Amino acid sequence: MRRIAPILLMTFLIGQAAFACTTAIVSGKATRDGRPLMWKHRDSDSFNNKMMFIKGKRYNFVGLVNSDDKDYQVWGGTNSAGFSIMNSASYNLKPIDDKTEKADQEGFIMRIALEYCATIKDFQNLLDTLPKPLGVEANFGVIDTMGGAAYFETNNFSYKKFDVNDPKIAPNGYLIRTNYSISGRENEGAGYNRYQTAIKQIEEGYKSKSLNPYFFLDKASLCLKHELTKTDLSVEFKKNTIPNRLYTLRDYIVRYSSTSTILIHGVKAGESPLLITTWVKLGFQPTSVSVPIWIGTAENMPALVTAPGLETADLCNFSLLLKKDCFPFKKWSEGESYVCLEKLGNKDETGYMQINTFFDKELIGRAEKLITKWQKLGFDSDESLDLYKEFEKQIRIFYRENFNLK
Repeated sequence: MRRIAPILLMTFLIGQAAFACTTAIVSGKATRDGRPLMWKHRDSDSFNNKMMFIKGKRYNFVGLVNSDDKDYQVWGGTNSAGFSIMNSASYNLKPIDDKTEKADQEGFIMRIALEYCATIKDFQNLLDTLPKPLGVEANFGVIDTMGGAAYFETNNFSYKKFDVNDPKIAPNGYLIRTNYSISGRENEGAGYNRYQTAIKQIEEGYKSKSLNPYFFLDKASLCLKHELTKTDLSVEFKKNTIPNRLYTLRDYIVRYSSTSTILIHGVKAGESPLLITTWVKLGFQPTSVSVPIWIGTAENMPALVTAPGLETADLCNFSLLLKKDCFPFKKWSEGESYVCLEKLGNKDETGYMQINTFFDKELIGRAEKLITKWQKLGFDSDESLDLYKEFEKQIRIFYRENFNLK
């Protein structure tokens, strides 16, 4: 990989860092179909997210961005070479004596990586050659078409690589990161309970051989379990008999600050990057649905998940409107910690999450049939475009007929 010109780095601006993401990388040896998965449940104070197709100088790419970001920092995505990247903020990696003022550059580095990197080796070289300090404190997750899968725990001046294919590091073929780093200062950072919750969920999926896209888009990203307190709010859906009862929603994987999910379904070594599926749920995950994107036709992705300039994506708008009903006391400074659970789920099965989950499973199933076909016969751009049109139409009808949103 060629060295990135220093002039490119002059475009760095102070960005909006993620708050509390929960992420995982699963190697092909642990998934049902032998292909890697990379999952990011994003938390941020930038609630309005969208997907953007960007023509890069070396590789084109599709990425998750904040709708109000004119610079299009990327918070997860895939490029035309089949390289994919994501991150979670870390809060225990920076040395105590590091007084660097430059910060929050993760989104810019991921955009540069998508534009210039084809492999994990390329990304490692990028970290080696970028001017220091980097202005980051993050766990970068990456996969490529060569079977590579790794986390890079990165601070301003150094990084440590964790290879998901190394049985000594990942004995079951997967790793999880929240908002602390394994190589960082012990018992500092954040997300320890979310880490334990995710470990429990993914371990169950591994044992039942069900680690597939649906597992992460549904069970993981909609997880209402709390490992520390052994609480499962989804059990309360049918038990709650008190109208408008509030429940504490603090330190769950799903929370008020949850803004989107991006899931990369990779390929086996030697397969075409065109077969990589970038799944996205925009907005508050319990009130959103899953949409697949393929890099070969990403320039024509469903209009629901993208928008020009600083405009917002309709799917995210729909999701955020429903989210408001779930947090009726957000006007209080601490109100974001309390959810009206019956809005998400209830004994009548009319909760937003219950209705959306049923439809979401149908959408994922439709796409998976095509993906399975393409894995045998090759990617078909016409079929992908037809699916985009079908999803665009059916999702709009779904939100209009069920929630009167349009």
